[in-house]
Amino acid sequence: MKKIASFTVDHIRLLPGIYVSRKDYVGEEVITTFDIRMIKPNREPVMNTAEIHTIEHLGATFLRNHAEYGSRVIYFGPMGCRTGFYLLLAGDCESKDIVPLIKEMFVFIRDFHDEVPGARAQDCGNYLDMNLPMANYLADRYLREVLEQIGEENLHYPA
Repeated sequence: MKKIASFTVDHIRLLPGIYVSRKDYVGEEVITTFDIRMIKPNREPVMNTAEIHTIEHLGATFLRNHAEYGSRVIYFGPMGCRTGFYLLLAGDCESKDIVPLIKEMFVFIRDFHDEVPGARAQDCGNYLDMNLPMANYLADRYLREVLEQIGEENLHYPA
């Protein structure tokens, strides 16, 4: 079987950042998949499911309600390896194009201290698996260590 594109990225050299993972076409429309990498793969502990789940709920709520991007959001959710998230947007985009959006989203997550949207039994299949304080911490860390000083090495996969 042919190796899929995401398995050809050198995860030993991959840094936290925002990467274009792939671009697909649905008819004439381009769908851009972004790799929102928060953790250095294979070099630091991965996120636990509770904080990932919380970031997913907060991120998806923020993105789908965003005035400019809300109508373009197709999906926001976690990677199975627990080192980041995928964001799928309608449109032909580059990583640098969405840096302000991702900063805004992680400020929202860092500063969120209320009931997590959708964290009730009737709204979610695993509503008890949430960790808001850790989600706040990880959002702050990603902002400080990556987004506030993002460079080309955080916007393009290692060659």
